[in-house]
Amino acid sequence: MTNDTPHCGSVPRRIGVVEDHAVAVAGLRQILADEPDLMIVAAATTVSELLAITTDLDLAMLDLRLPDGSSPIANVEQLRRAGIETLVFTSGDEPFMVRAAARAGVLGVVRKSERGEVVASAIRDAAMGRLVATMDWAAAIDADEDFAQVNLSPRQRDVLGLYASGEPAARVAKLSGLTEDTVNAYLGRIRQKYAEAGRPARTKTELYKRALEDGWLPIPRRRH
Repeated sequence: MTNDTPHCGSVPRRIGVVEDHAVAVAGLRQILADEPDLMIVAAATTVSELLAITTDLDLAMLDLRLPDGSSPIANVEQLRRAGIETLVFTSGDEPFMVRAAARAGVLGVVRKSERGEVVASAIRDAAMGRLVATMDWAAAIDADEDFAQVNLSPRQRDVLGLYASGEPAARVAKLSGLTEDTVNAYLGRIRQKYAEAGRPARTKTELYKRALEDGWLPIPRRRH
């Protein structure tokens, strides 16, 4: 697992990749081909698939948008429970997902468009447990003050998830075993919490966005 002590001799750091584009994985393999201290030992399209292959990793490289719709926060937490720290590897075109990963405590964020030597250096630092202070990572941290996490109870998260995904309040009540009045009361409290955090959620569309941002809903799948 990740630590601050360099590997002895020629034993390379073990890297896992969570990425659903074979071209991106091939690109990473090419970048690390001339780096004897770094080796990709496993690649998968989801975190669960990677951990089923191996947990003996010094670092996981994580794409933010995956085919199972999982949230960056959930993925980082799942990897950390397995004792593995994370470096985000992203196109960087969805800032809210980068912010979510930064809040989850990743070691850094590196863009797929970076030069190979920059990517290799970032992987090496992260595999040794060091923060990778790129501009994307710093910007995500700085923006966090304007993107305060809203703490919802498990029941509030359930109600928000159902309602924001398109269910009417009456249907949410039936699915959750609550009365419709109780569901509406929950929604009012949820909206109030987001308003107090400076993240308005007045409409159903805004509630949907907030649920995505905080990982209460699965990330929409890519359209190919």
